[in-house]
Amino acid sequence: MSNNHFESVWDAIEDTPEQAENMKLRSVLMMAISEHIQRNEISQSQAASLFGVTQPRISDLKRGKINLFSLDSLVNMAVTAGLRVEIKVHDLEAA
Repeated sequence: MSNNHFESVWDAIEDTPEQAENMKLRSVLMMAISEHIQRNEISQSQAASLFGVTQPRISDLKRGKINLFSLDSLVNMAVTAGLRVEIKVHDLEAA
């Protein structure tokens, strides 16, 4: 049994650091959009109309089907929802 330590589940399950980082970003965005929908009591059909997608697409978002969403589409949805998206980049060697 391996005693590897990972900073996130994505680091453990993705094949490359690049894939893991992309999944981390998508996960954060999906949770923020889903929380926004819930907090503002927006129905799935209303959210679909707001984002210009189908209601099943909103259902996929709320159920966490992360592989169905690109980083680009999630950024667009977040901005449409009135959320501000910021990315911080750090040099790993300086940490």
